[in-house]
Amino acid sequence: MTSDELRERYIKFFVERGHVQIPSAPLVLENDPSTLFTSSGMQPLVPYLKGEQEHPAGRRLTNSQPCFRAEDIEEVGDNRHTTFFEMLGNWSLGDYFKKEQLTWFWEFLTKELNLPKEKLYVSVFEGTDQVSRDNETCEIWESLAVSKDHIYFYGAEKNWWSRSGPPENMVPGDIGGPDSEVFYDLGAELGLHENSHWKGKDCHPNCECGRFVEIGNSVFISYKKKEDGSLEELPQKNVDFGGGLERLVAVVNNQPDVFKTDLLWPIVEAICAELSIDTEIEYGKDQTTDQVIRVIADHMRAAVFLVRDGVTPSNKIQGYLLRRLIRRSAVKFTSLGGMLGMLNKMTAPVLNAYDNTDYLQKSEGKVQKVIYDELERFRITLDQGLEEFNKRKHIDGKIAFDLYQTYGFPLELTEELARDRGLKINRREFSKEFEKHKELSRTASAGMFRGGLASTGEAETKYHTVTHLLHQALREVLGNHVIQKGSNITFERLRFDFSHSEKLAKEEIRKVEDLVNEQIEKGLSVSCEEMDKEEALKGGAIGAFGERYGDRVKVYTIGEPPFSREVCGGPHVLNTSEIGRVTIRKEGSAGAGVRRIYAIIDG
Repeated sequence: MTSDELRERYIKFFVERGHVQIPSAPLVLENDPSTLFTSSGMQPLVPYLKGEQEHPAGRRLTNSQPCFRAEDIEEVGDNRHTTFFEMLGNWSLGDYFKKEQLTWFWEFLTKELNLPKEKLYVSVFEGTDQVSRDNETCEIWESLAVSKDHIYFYGAEKNWWSRSGPPENMVPGDIGGPDSEVFYDLGAELGLHENSHWKGKDCHPNCECGRFVEIGNSVFISYKKKEDGSLEELPQKNVDFGGGLERLVAVVNNQPDVFKTDLLWPIVEAICAELSIDTEIEYGKDQTTDQVIRVIADHMRAAVFLVRDGVTPSNKIQGYLLRRLIRRSAVKFTSLGGMLGMLNKMTAPVLNAYDNTDYLQKSEGKVQKVIYDELERFRITLDQGLEEFNKRKHIDGKIAFDLYQTYGFPLELTEELARDRGLKINRREFSKEFEKHKELSRTASAGMFRGGLASTGEAETKYHTVTHLLHQALREVLGNHVIQKGSNITFERLRFDFSHSEKLAKEEIRKVEDLVNEQIEKGLSVSCEEMDKEEALKGGAIGAFGERYGDRVKVYTIGEPPFSREVCGGPHVLNTSEIGRVTIRKEGSAGAGVRRIYAIIDG
């Protein structure tokens, strides 16, 4: 059975039982600052589950929702975990409850999908001091002929669901309730392989050995956390069901590895085909290699969907996680002997796998460009960064920060490389170095040495870095006679004066603007080095205000090889990708032989 067939069967099954199919939500919800990504189908439905609003489609809803869970990044590599997945969902907003939900899902599994009953196990909430044991759910499962030795009771850590965890972790206003999960038994041999820490022990549905895979979770949302920490029952009792499409497809096809299903296998095949050009890489022969290939396949698929929803690589929030996915894939791909330039080809099988859905329609050009550009940015420094990493016998927080600042290695990527060598990075040291860098920027000297800043806030720091890019871009477009004559920066714009005797043509302004934005999109690192003034100037650093400098100066270099190298006092961003797009708003005269540009950062 294909993913398309299973998805269609599920939706049809619940539509026939009075549900209305609703559209899926984007991976980044515009009006939900409480979360970075859509990680479940219920997230857009919270106001309706709380009873604050009535859903326009009614009280019975169903859909298939693309989801991304950043917290699962470290789990990827086994037979069942992915960061991106589709979640089949159905909801009752104060309509039906436990009996209907469990009966329908059991019918879907055993009659619609023909899964053998003896392979299915269920878990039930065992209760807490505030909420009693869920005997009702246990009785319903028994009435459906689930044998008692296939029913397991677990505590709130496993069988309670809310967006913030078990009852004690729920924040006031949060809703949740006990849940009941269904697991599929892939076979005892999977739980007893050599690398399993469960070897020789009794296995159970919620262990992590790989034998059991969760395929559906029915949450009975019936409680709300009060300000005093207690739980109150909701007047509207809800059902929130979620089931992973990829896992369901795997078990229906008696396949213990979700990466061998139709949504992921084409990506795995493409990776292996590319890697096998120069090496003998084959999926299924070596466990360690398989884990690496799974990470690449998962991360490339997740990256495609994040780009589709407007996320671009950066050093902030969602963009940072997208950058981490792409760069982690790059390191893994090259570790198996792959040519980094070929990794972008892995977007094609992702796009092809969703041909029969509307998820990725008209996204091909955008997706490939964004991922290609990020890979190109990283390619410049990847080999140098890995070489620098491999030189070190010990990796501390300072070295991790240097790899981040100079080579664009996310901290988590450096931590992963260190773990492979049995090393651990002190995050406090990293944070200390990061804060030291920011403090150095904040306390840069005053006056023109300060770069004409009115203050040293985040916006001004970005604008100040732009003056370096603008200075070099003007020199490349107009000639090396261009030298900065002054600047003034506020939180909303920059003013830049430079030597040039003629009015700039529109085409010249466009070229300067494009060149600046090209360096921003490349994600160039910004590094600082202190040296003697004469040494700096002889080394090619631009010193526009030479007579005002002391004997020792700071030289800021943007990019490697350098796009810009200038004597300055800061402050600056760590990487040009932090800046945003620059637009030149106005160009005019600032006196004899001096022109003036006004520019803004759009985002």
